[in-house]
Amino acid sequence: MTPRERVKRALAHEAPDRVPLDLGGTAVTSMHVSSVYALRQALKLDPPGTPVKVVEPFQMLGEIKDDLKDALGVDTVAVEGTRNFFGFANRDWRPWTAFDGTPVLVPRDFNTEPEASGDLLMYPGGDKTAPPSGRMPHGGWYFDAIIRQPPINEATLRVEDNLEEFQPISDEELSHLQERTAFLYEHTDQALIGGFGGTSFGDIALVPGVQLAYPKGIRDVEEWYVSTVTRRDYVYAVFQRQCEIALENLARCWGVVGDRVDVVMVSGTDFGTQNGPFISPEAYRDLFAPFHRVVNDWIHKNTTWKTFIHTCGSVAALIPDFIAAGFDILNPVQCSAAGMDPKALKEEFGGEVVFWGGGVDTQHTLPFGSPDDVRREVTERVSIFGQGGGFVFNTVHNVQAKTPPENLVALYQALRDLW
Repeated sequence: MTPRERVKRALAHEAPDRVPLDLGGTAVTSMHVSSVYALRQALKLDPPGTPVKVVEPFQMLGEIKDDLKDALGVDTVAVEGTRNFFGFANRDWRPWTAFDGTPVLVPRDFNTEPEASGDLLMYPGGDKTAPPSGRMPHGGWYFDAIIRQPPINEATLRVEDNLEEFQPISDEELSHLQERTAFLYEHTDQALIGGFGGTSFGDIALVPGVQLAYPKGIRDVEEWYVSTVTRRDYVYAVFQRQCEIALENLARCWGVVGDRVDVVMVSGTDFGTQNGPFISPEAYRDLFAPFHRVVNDWIHKNTTWKTFIHTCGSVAALIPDFIAAGFDILNPVQCSAAGMDPKALKEEFGGEVVFWGGGVDTQHTLPFGSPDDVRREVTERVSIFGQGGGFVFNTVHNVQAKTPPENLVALYQALRDLW
């Protein structure tokens, strides 16, 4: 099978020739740049000191180049937009060095400014005339959003204030998507993964608006969560208008990319914590499910795409509602969270939803276990989730920084041994 055929077979809940592998298909199924560098060195793909591109600066994710995909047997490819999470383009690359000494390449507008503490500040759109929107602690690995909450005046709070980042897609972006998907479809045999339209309702990573120079509305994380109860009607109205914009965008995207794309990430909103759901099923059905259902129904009626929900944590109690809302794929399948036993999940929901992830624990096993621990867990998870299809292998969320390279090699060698 080709990689594309393999993924499609798994998405149809049929057994492919082997379990498909995703790495870098989305911004939640990738790898920290320092770990990409270490893995490339371990596989002897580069001379020492060869830099790796930072393709997503907020999480500092590294580029998964074709030679690495070939070495590992990766079956997916991401359809990137024209802008990254901070709102500037990935172009005009220049050298930069991470705190741990990893040599990397960053885009021209990756404009950091050190503070006296050694923390690094990042700016929306790379514009240093605007207040900084991100902070990497000294010696750290990622950027944290800087909360820039303007005073909230209930009398003047407008729905439009929380919709600045959710706008009709531009002709420039559509042209890019058309050209990029055509290229990837014709020049690779991998499954194409995209994210179009602005459909991630209430994604807390998006709320602070790190790409906006002067965000308006409710932009404080705690204030937003409180507002889902205290300003429920306002949040519902934001989602309602966001959904209208998203449907228009999805129609335009389908018109230029069509069935070249196999999977679209609809939601990145986290609904689980380590020990239980972040939200009750009743609250999910009230505030989120109506809009997820509208989007998923439109996609299933008008396109060939499969729909992907990313939510960390203990969400077993919510999976029936995700299925009822029309999601085809659940990611990252955080088996280390309460109630997320792999066997129980596969037995109860394996015929209704595709598990994308859960292949190895990135909280404990992968960073802190031995290579034998990694091999053992990979083998066990594939034997459980891979039965009868309905599984795409990925780690539980992105591979983190400081992951031992011998464990990364063990991970992908264990997969190859199963093939």
